[in-house]
Amino acid sequence: MTAAQILPLTDLADCCSLGTGPLSDDEAARYAALFKILAEPARLRILSQLAAGGCGPVSVNELTELVGLSQPTVSHHLKKLTDAGLLERIREGRNVTHRVRPELFAELRTVLQMD
Repeated sequence: MTAAQILPLTDLADCCSLGTGPLSDDEAARYAALFKILAEPARLRILSQLAAGGCGPVSVNELTELVGLSQPTVSHHLKKLTDAGLLERIREGRNVTHRVRPELFAELRTVLQMD
């Protein structure tokens, strides 16, 4: 994975507010909680693996192999991501998979979008 290219601002007026305007206290608390969940490197690695695979359902065992972490560690992080609403847990019989919930990420992108 390559690092995102960051372009310098030529005019500071181009970076003046968040895309949705000022956040209310409740919105700030909600987004801070989501960003706290995302601030864990292992969770970002798991999310990047899910996204690289097209955001489709992936099992814990598959993720364990992809990210090189133990099954209990992956399960712990998947639970945190699912409880936060960032992932969807799908049970089919004895099989459990997880997939990205893109609508919440679209919301986070909107909050961070600079006008």
